[in-house]
Amino acid sequence: MPHVTIQHFPLDLAPERKRRLADALTALVVAEFGTYEGAVSIALEPVDPGDWAAAVYQPRIAGRPEQLIKAPEYRR
Repeated sequence: MPHVTIQHFPLDLAPERKRRLADALTALVVAEFGTYEGAVSIALEPVDPGDWAAAVYQPRIAGRPEQLIKAPEYRR
């Protein structure tokens, strides 16, 4: 505990970018949740843009607004 999942459009992140992302997120989670680095896990979950509305937006964003700590502000 805690576990962070980032759902995103497919993007080929180089190992160094993944490491920087993991390090930065881990540091924030450790500080804010008062836990230790070994307790944090992080997953990257690519989602095809055509599947975004059905797989992510409807069930996880629009369907659970009370859980959001930041809502999207999509550009049109």
